[in-house]
Amino acid sequence: METISENKAFGGTQGVYTHRSDATGCDMTFGVFMPGEAVHGPVPILWYLSGLTCTHENAMSKAGAQGWAAEQGIAVIFPDTSPRGEGVADDPAYDMGQGAGFYVNATQSPWAPHFNMWDYVVDDLPALVFKNFALDQDRQAIMGHSMGGHGALTIAMRHPDRFTSVSAFAPICNPTNSEWGRTQLTAYLGEDEEDWAPHDATLLMHAAGFDGPMLIDTGTNDQFGDLLKTEALAHAATLRRQELQLRMQPGYDHSYFFVSSFMEDHVTFHAEALYSA
Repeated sequence: METISENKAFGGTQGVYTHRSDATGCDMTFGVFMPGEAVHGPVPILWYLSGLTCTHENAMSKAGAQGWAAEQGIAVIFPDTSPRGEGVADDPAYDMGQGAGFYVNATQSPWAPHFNMWDYVVDDLPALVFKNFALDQDRQAIMGHSMGGHGALTIAMRHPDRFTSVSAFAPICNPTNSEWGRTQLTAYLGEDEEDWAPHDATLLMHAAGFDGPMLIDTGTNDQFGDLLKTEALAHAATLRRQELQLRMQPGYDHSYFFVSSFMEDHVTFHAEALYSA
């Protein structure tokens, strides 16, 4: 692991680091905010998964998580959204290729050699940060925005023993049920829809749900509302009697202005779960 930068922030440290990833077969960059309490011992962890076109830096700079995390004594980890670099496949569209890993392990050409973002977020990066930072592996929560909300929900529901809580800002909730989502899933995973189901939060909700608190915020003026399929996840949660706070925020769109407006709520939500675990 190589340190790119470390800056004092809210009594703690905001760092940016790079490493060679076995999962993606390329160099990956990520951010870690460590609160001041970390000098005394391991602290709880909040994973933040970003959305389409983002790197580790967007949420790190715009989401406003560090101040609220510092108040709660929680570390925040900001992974990148896809593999990058020379020899890594790309696409001119914003919703495919670099910046658009969708937190899946691709099986199709040309994506399969590097686009293993599921393994990267679930296994590869955790092993690295647990080795190098004072983090409490027994207290982890996860959140995300848009494509990252999709990643957070699906990862949490498939790893309920790892995460105490999950939240999302405007998540992609039901990609198997939209022409747009089916395009990405086909490109990365092939045409067998059984391979898509583990990456659809609504289908996972029907199948298993999540044994813990969930919080979702979506703006009523979200310009991608038709693609998110929020109502499908809400219906599945209702049928399952899943513990879920779903809030439609009047007038808000899909931007980081929306995310930062409700970041305090989300960090507080996770802190309550992390400290009661």
